[in-house]
Amino acid sequence: MRFMQAYPKEIKVFLIASLINATGSALMWPLVTMYVFDELGRSMKDAGIVLLVQSLGGIAGQLLGGSLYHKVGVNRLIVGALAMNALTLFALPWASGSWSIFIIVMGMMGLFNSLSLPAIQAFIGFRFAEQRAELFNIIYVANNIGVALGTALSGFLGNYMLSFVLNGVTSAVFACFFFVYLRKVGAASAHSTLSKKQPQNEVSGWRLLGHIQIYLFMAVGSLFLLIGNSIWNSGVSPFIISEGWSKQLYGFLWTLNGVLIFAAQPLVSLIKRWFAQTSTAQMTASAVFYLGGYAVILFMPSYPGMLLGMVLATLGEMLISPAMPSFISEHTQRSAPFYLGLSGGIGAIGRVIGPYLMGVQFDRGGLAPTGWLACGMAVLSVGFFAVHAYVNRSAVQPERRTA
Repeated sequence: MRFMQAYPKEIKVFLIASLINATGSALMWPLVTMYVFDELGRSMKDAGIVLLVQSLGGIAGQLLGGSLYHKVGVNRLIVGALAMNALTLFALPWASGSWSIFIIVMGMMGLFNSLSLPAIQAFIGFRFAEQRAELFNIIYVANNIGVALGTALSGFLGNYMLSFVLNGVTSAVFACFFFVYLRKVGAASAHSTLSKKQPQNEVSGWRLLGHIQIYLFMAVGSLFLLIGNSIWNSGVSPFIISEGWSKQLYGFLWTLNGVLIFAAQPLVSLIKRWFAQTSTAQMTASAVFYLGGYAVILFMPSYPGMLLGMVLATLGEMLISPAMPSFISEHTQRSAPFYLGLSGGIGAIGRVIGPYLMGVQFDRGGLAPTGWLACGMAVLSVGFFAVHAYVNRSAVQPERRTA
């Protein structure tokens, strides 16, 4: 609380709105698989197809959202995407009557939910340029608190449709918040400092794609991390079930994750101060922590090992989540929305293919093969983040080179 007093009221209101939206979003995502299997009477294979379509929609949303930021405008993009996401959520009860329509609506929900993400990140980077690194971290913490609250509420409500509708309500409230907020502060003011420093001529997306040193190595490193992180759902989870342990033990791992994201902030601050002062160093350090967590799971296939593995992986998560948007916002200036969407979309591919790869490995030999795969992915991630740090040591801004 004392730390938050250093920020103006505008930032505090923004954080509260983000927390409410994250809480609403978390009401739904734990229930999708159960809803398809239990309420709709479909197979787990069908549930996997739904999640795949939703993830593919999310990738498209990330890519499209970054490209449309300057073309559509921040007001219409953010407010429109959030409003459309709310409408798709409200449409789910009607769509459930047809399996094909339900899949389409879930894909649209993934699209619209992700469409606003790069725009919101870019807006934060533009609006609060002097404090962007701190704010990305604070918003990350607030969102995870919201996820913890929403996940707990979803179990308490015990009603699929009520959870979906409440998610739609929070998305609509977030859209209204941005509609009022952006009109009040003036979206153009978010770019005022930027406009003084740079010409406003647009650089084509094809030319921006050519600056691979800005996004490619970082995005591929994130992709490999997300593949490896699938070990929790497709390795650790079935291992706990196959060992006959209580399912609550798996839930406690994520409770620990949520607690650490809030409580371990001082430790992460020390890590940044001593070993990883730059955003590129934080990405590399993140992959090293993930590697350590996966190695512990591999060589200590016990519940204490999983607890320690979750601690190390959470520290890695806390390092990388604010580092990527901070690096892009700082080094790409006006092109930040494009690169935020592009890197987010590439990285999200790992979330799509990771569960399948891990599932195949678990079916072949249990937890050990998934641990080896996760460690291999983390090693590759360390390598790509190290290359990213090396090629960006001079921090060349792409628009200045193309202007």
